[in-house]
Amino acid sequence: MTHPVMFDDADPILARVREIALALPEAAEKITHGRPTFFTERVFGYYGGSPRGATHDRHDSAILFRPDPEDEPALRADDRFWEPAYLWPHGWLALDLESGVDWTEVAELMDASYRATAPRRLVAALDRRTP
Repeated sequence: MTHPVMFDDADPILARVREIALALPEAAEKITHGRPTFFTERVFGYYGGSPRGATHDRHDSAILFRPDPEDEPALRADDRFWEPAYLWPHGWLALDLESGVDWTEVAELMDASYRATAPRRLVAALDRRTP
């Protein structure tokens, strides 16, 4: 089944998300289900999605990520975060990026998701780069 493209390549928010995600060791991007998807051997981030139970409610400027288990309770208590359709049973969360984006927070969320999904050798390579 071919999915329609659900993003604009010229989107400045997507450009910033790409910059953050693709700076991680061996990270790459592919289009999955019509959306940018960031991965190494496994996916660590998506750009855009829909909330759990509302698959027709598109949030095109959101990141979907796997939170750090220590941070997850606080993120779930924060109204800005929501459970994405299809991924919520696997612990994924989402954050809209359309207004008042804290790019340091976005980078931290993507870093945590990367660490939860990347092979140990890539996490070690990231740790060697991080002071």
